[in-house]
Amino acid sequence: MKLTVVGGGSTYTPELIDGFARLRDTLPIEELVLMDPATDRLALVGALARRIFTRQDHNGTITTTTDLDEAVDGADAVLLQLRVGGQAAREQDETWPLECGCVGQETTGAGGLAKALRTVPVVLGIADRVRRANPTAWIIDFTNPVGIVTRALLQEGHKAVGLCNVAIGFQRKFATMLGVSASDVHLDHVGLNHLTWETGVRLGGPEGENALPKLLTDHADTIAADLRLPRAVLDRLGVVPSYYLRYYYAHDQVVQELRTKPSRAAEVAEMERKLLALYADPALDEKPELLSKRGGAYYSEAAVDLAAALLNGAGSPYQVVNTHNNGTLPFLPDDAVIEVQAAVSRQGATPLPVSHTDPLYAGLMAQVTAYEDLALDAALHGGRTRVFKALLSHPLIGQYEYAEKLTDELIAHNREHLAWA
Repeated sequence: MKLTVVGGGSTYTPELIDGFARLRDTLPIEELVLMDPATDRLALVGALARRIFTRQDHNGTITTTTDLDEAVDGADAVLLQLRVGGQAAREQDETWPLECGCVGQETTGAGGLAKALRTVPVVLGIADRVRRANPTAWIIDFTNPVGIVTRALLQEGHKAVGLCNVAIGFQRKFATMLGVSASDVHLDHVGLNHLTWETGVRLGGPEGENALPKLLTDHADTIAADLRLPRAVLDRLGVVPSYYLRYYYAHDQVVQELRTKPSRAAEVAEMERKLLALYADPALDEKPELLSKRGGAYYSEAAVDLAAALLNGAGSPYQVVNTHNNGTLPFLPDDAVIEVQAAVSRQGATPLPVSHTDPLYAGLMAQVTAYEDLALDAALHGGRTRVFKALLSHPLIGQYEYAEKLTDELIAHNREHLAWA
């Protein structure tokens, strides 16, 4: 089995390598290729990856390359974890929207749209080369914004599934609170990427006992603190929103906070400098503790589970993924990409049925889905008017004066990445 990681020079990668090494019985990789145009980072990460495999007695080979065609040739699956423009572009995504009093964030709002415009054309170019090299290969997308990128891939007929680590994070956290193993926890997870709610926490499988009421009774204070939302919000909703819902439920408070502290991009850039210094140590042969603060917790386990199910029918039978709606949520188009529990096999991901969705959540999902339609149109075809319409439709913006100014700012800050600009 050959796997390729595009963006293999990322500081995330040792987390992925550790998962591949520990879970090799689930996903027996013979060849792993790390591809990245950043040669210095790739060399450091590649060397550490080989040391991790050696330490954990994994006999697979790890190669590094800057040549995409070489990397994907013969690959059974290709994982995408790239960041067009690097942390410098992320820094911009998180700052210029604040000038209009709008959230600055790399996956939603104006910053999220900027990232989508930079990313979608690049990802589709990669996917075309994957399809030419091996039409049967699966593409697993971890590149944000995952929902829009996955929809772009599926719309072009690629064999693709989107992956996010929010659900697996909740699964692990809830399992600890309930005193059970993570494999015993099945989430009723519904929404779009980075716009999700846990409406049930079932023990043993999709039809198991719903432990969410007990969780909210016994642990609501802890859960609310982790989400940085008042406990009263959880009490009234009776569900657990993802931490990304704070951008919607406490928008003005978040904007004020973002204006008074360093950006997350600046924090991550500093962390990456420290991580790369650690990776350069030839004695290091395991992922360092600092990596846990980088983000992407449990990414490796989710990625192994998904790849194993798609490639050899192993892994968990039910997984939270991003895939076509196909009638699962009747208030959304069939070709919308949703993030829900799905049955995953060699044939792909089939969403499990979802019971009635409260209008409080369905309405926001429908509005953001409409934004994603317009965002993808702008990413594929360009043009100031398309960018303006996408921004105007987003519930975190929604005023024409803001949309006008943000359109100009987005284009000005991303001109080098937008062929049409």
